[in-house]
Amino acid sequence: MNLKPLNDRLIVKALPKEEVTKSGIIIPDTVDKERPEQGEVIAVGPGKLKDDGTRASMSVQAGEKVMFKKYAPDEVKIDDEEYLVLSEYDILAVVEN
Repeated sequence: MNLKPLNDRLIVKALPKEEVTKSGIIIPDTVDKERPEQGEVIAVGPGKLKDDGTRASMSVQAGEKVMFKKYAPDEVKIDDEEYLVLSEYDILAVVEN
């Protein structure tokens, strides 16, 4: 199933969060169920509709990794996959490697 976000919304797949302690022990993301703060953009809406009827261009694209506000996204589950829906306004940064 394809999701098509509307206006300035994004569909994001949360990135797994593995942490390593100072002694090298890996703590899997199943231990700490905090809300995600990073993800990969799966789909991008057409942009926010401005007062003059034109659309503002989106500053992120599908495939980019982003950081976002912890409690901003809405969680949806489709075909046993979990996705996050959030506004472009809630994106804090694009993660570049």
